[in-house]
Amino acid sequence: MNRIKTFALMAGLTALFAVIGNALGGQTGMFIAFGLAIAMNFFSYWFSDKIVLKMYGANEVTEREAPELHSIVRNLATRAGLPMPKVYLIPNDQPNAFATGRNPENSAVAVTAGIMRILNRDELAGVIGHELAHIKHRDILIGTIAATIAGAISMIANIAQFSMLFGGGRSDDEEGGTNPIAALVSIIVAPIAAMLIQMAISRAREYMADEEGARLAGNPRSLSNALRKLHGAAQQIPMDATPATAHMFIVSPFSGGSAILSLFSTHPPMEKRIARLESLRLY
Repeated sequence: MNRIKTFALMAGLTALFAVIGNALGGQTGMFIAFGLAIAMNFFSYWFSDKIVLKMYGANEVTEREAPELHSIVRNLATRAGLPMPKVYLIPNDQPNAFATGRNPENSAVAVTAGIMRILNRDELAGVIGHELAHIKHRDILIGTIAATIAGAISMIANIAQFSMLFGGGRSDDEEGGTNPIAALVSIIVAPIAAMLIQMAISRAREYMADEEGARLAGNPRSLSNALRKLHGAAQQIPMDATPATAHMFIVSPFSGGSAILSLFSTHPPMEKRIARLESLRLY
């Protein structure tokens, strides 16, 4: 069900991208917007993993430096049929983790110093299983594409806004001119809609990674117990994270908000994630 939902949301995001390009610049605008998205996706595909690891000061650790962590990652990667990812440690007290990399052959799992302190081995296995599930499902690529298209939509809307303010747009009477009402609606509505779709894609992928991670670790309650601890700690221990990378972490690095703000959240409500895991039957 979550796979179908993700496909539908990605299709909707792509369609929205085409609509705003067409509304603001006709067919030419649509092709320009599409070309921009391809260029941005290419850069994100090849370099986003290195950028985000450096952003959080992650240091690669060897098996000698972190034997238990390497053992857990290796065992679960073998179970998942994945090559061994690189293992990184982030010097941050907030217990959290994320996976990155453009494909399973070029992937990495990063955990914070805080998570190593508060989770037992089974709980940590649940978290690592969740991150390996993201790698297996290629969620890093899907999330990158969704974020890039949403960002491109916002960028085009901002450019169009400045163009309208300074009289750069053509009138509707001119050949190929844009409809000013459609352009105005696109400028206001499209970036918000794109953000909502991007967040919905992220939430759907989190549910899938929870289920697959629990299956890899062999015990849904190990992951649900870990999520309880991580969620509680995230409310108490701040992390200097950027909104653009929040979707990568197993729990949001920011404190929770209202039900309305949850529409703009990269993660499903924690109580729903835990309830789903605790109702999961593996056999």
